[in-house]
Amino acid sequence: MPSFPSGVPFPANADEDTPIFVISVAAQLSGLHAQTLRSYDRLGLVSPGRTSGGGRRYSMRDIAVLREVQRLSQEEGVNLAGIKRIIHLENQVTALQARVEELTHELAAAYTAAEQAAAAVHASYRHELVPVHKPKTALVVWKPHPRRT
Repeated sequence: MPSFPSGVPFPANADEDTPIFVISVAAQLSGLHAQTLRSYDRLGLVSPGRTSGGGRRYSMRDIAVLREVQRLSQEEGVNLAGIKRIIHLENQVTALQARVEELTHELAAAYTAAEQAAAAVHASYRHELVPVHKPKTALVVWKPHPRRT
């Protein structure tokens, strides 16, 4: 069962993508100021869920993204435009990896189906085959007859 970093399990029917943290809790968990979280939302670096009243709700995945934004900015010196590009590219890689895995499974299923179809075809005519004996071979020497004039 998924859990918070503290080890406390997620609420029922929730996972790391479930938006459950209000902005003040998300700010505390990410080590950033709430106003910084609002700015990152406006810039598109993170996209928290919204309540019916419009309040932001952050998931554990959002918190991880916020921590990565802070790390890239503080430790690596990457500007926010670069961070946005990095996040976009990482999301693309993740999506492509998932697609490759999906296609790999589809290919394996198609291969298995083709093998089964081939086996079924072979099984259907195996009993109908009749052995054919090869004719014996012989060497024949041809001698042309002399021409009659």
